[in-house]
Amino acid sequence: MSNLRLSTVILPIDRWHDGGRAKWQRAEELGFHTAYSYDHLSWRTFREGPWFGALPTLTAAATATERMRLGTLVTSPNFRHPVTLAKELISLDDVSGGRITLGIGAGGNGFDATALGQEAWTPKERADRFGEFVPLLDRLLTENAVTERGTFYTAEDVRNIPGCVQRPRLPFAVAATGPRGLRLAARHGQAWVTTGDPKLYEEGTPAQSVEALRGQIEKLGKACAETGRDVAELDKILLTGFTPDRSGPLESVDAFVDFAGTHRDLGFTELVIHWPIADSVFAADQAVFERIATEALTQLG
Repeated sequence: MSNLRLSTVILPIDRWHDGGRAKWQRAEELGFHTAYSYDHLSWRTFREGPWFGALPTLTAAATATERMRLGTLVTSPNFRHPVTLAKELISLDDVSGGRITLGIGAGGNGFDATALGQEAWTPKERADRFGEFVPLLDRLLTENAVTERGTFYTAEDVRNIPGCVQRPRLPFAVAATGPRGLRLAARHGQAWVTTGDPKLYEEGTPAQSVEALRGQIEKLGKACAETGRDVAELDKILLTGFTPDRSGPLESVDAFVDFAGTHRDLGFTELVIHWPIADSVFAADQAVFERIATEALTQLG
């Protein structure tokens, strides 16, 4: 059996008592390693429909499941502050019994970017903030008392007792492709996350995507070497659905096995597939999706 792990993303679009709880419980029944949710205020084509908060949803999911890990893909500084986020994460890690992974990224120019009234940050501003956000959050989750006065974020004698159930803190899965983000992943991450090269999504080919991902992993290795860390220590997570393959790997078990084998051979240790949503970019046959969840990894050589 392959050592590749298979996880899913469940978007927070369902009322908890009208299908929401059932999805998370079904994900655990299907054997997914982790079930993640997007940490946005709204997202793209879903903006005009129901969309619930990620952390409350994950807290509810923690009480409705027992074994499966839970997490965000991804949280960003767009509308989060390290001080308040740390307190919520410590609470969520406690409720879940230590099953939380924090996927974290620099954010983008989506609806979250201006929801609090600020101008959308430039890529450099996002990188600058992310570079301060991650180390401060690391401290807040590992130290009982923190004072830090940064350019963007301040913590004044903040207490976070008793800390995380997971020690020294819950794991970070850092989403990054640029040099500064990759260095953050190397220094602070237990995992690294990518969606591939967005420039290839519209007109690229699956083969070009594979080469782009190979290049990203090589850059991650260099970033780890610069910090004196073995890149093998980091899990490597691919959030699928944003490469030129799009939904193709979910069309059949065989298609997914081929996709999974190719990306496992690149060095990925975890693939994340979206829970099917009808009439959306994540539309897929539910029965095929469940067969992939239960059968695909056993077919990898």
